[in-house]
Amino acid sequence: MDLEVRHLRALCAIADTGSLHKAARTLGMSQPSLTTQLRRIENALGGLLFSRTRTGCSPTPLGRSVLTRARPLVAEMRVLVTEARSAAARATGPRLRIGSTANRAIPLWLRRLRTRLPGTETTLHMDVSATALLRLVAAGELDVAFVHEVEGSPLRVPEGLEVRVLVEREPQYVSLSPAHPAAAHPAVDLADLADDLWMVDPTVDGEADGLRRVLQAAGINPRMLHGDYLTAFQLVATGEVVAPCQPTSTPRHDVAVRPMVGDPLAVRLLVAGRAGAAELGAAYEELAAAYTEISSPSGA
Repeated sequence: MDLEVRHLRALCAIADTGSLHKAARTLGMSQPSLTTQLRRIENALGGLLFSRTRTGCSPTPLGRSVLTRARPLVAEMRVLVTEARSAAARATGPRLRIGSTANRAIPLWLRRLRTRLPGTETTLHMDVSATALLRLVAAGELDVAFVHEVEGSPLRVPEGLEVRVLVEREPQYVSLSPAHPAAAHPAVDLADLADDLWMVDPTVDGEADGLRRVLQAAGINPRMLHGDYLTAFQLVATGEVVAPCQPTSTPRHDVAVRPMVGDPLAVRLLVAGRAGAAELGAAYEELAAAYTEISSPSGA
């Protein structure tokens, strides 16, 4: 097996995230595929590169030696790709590559940007991981990223990025079945959800840990189910689970959306781009306008 840049990139991702699962999400592949690829790399090099434990992966001495050589090569390839893409963009016309975690403001944001920047090709890349999106901006594969940072779980912002705060503290709400007794109140006390099964997406950076801290601070330790939020909303509708959600989430006839008493769970909304990039200002201004519109009573 001949090692390629993609193999070195995989090793760097595993080392950076400390987890095969998180690295696979960053690389846009399945965990079994990444595990198989790592095994082949280790077989080719003749030794283990990472120690696997229940809490994650850490480089072995051989792994650290390989990573010392791999990181500069991966960085050089990123520079090459970034410069080549910039040259191609100049030849084909202006382009704005946006990345984002889920938010109701995105459709209106894109519409406003296309009005403000006519003739600019605007693309959207969605990911549940804010960390993965920030790395794509740092690598030159995205121009701007709109992400959220769970309170108490600060993001690691790569060097060379400028971050602007859209909302300093956005309290998170809870979604539950309209038939749930707590849905009868304008705000939900966490104690009233102590016996419920909570569903949270563990691939959203900091979300599971943040929710667990909030529940423990409230003196409760409910059961927790891991899964994506599209599935969560479906299970909320049938009364199987309750789940955290954004305050801009649209209530449905089969799903109630309520604030939590005291607003214990919150996120910070951020917009990031490469330092000094002209597109960051326009992207931030149009997102701020879009967010204000969907957050107003008439837009909710």
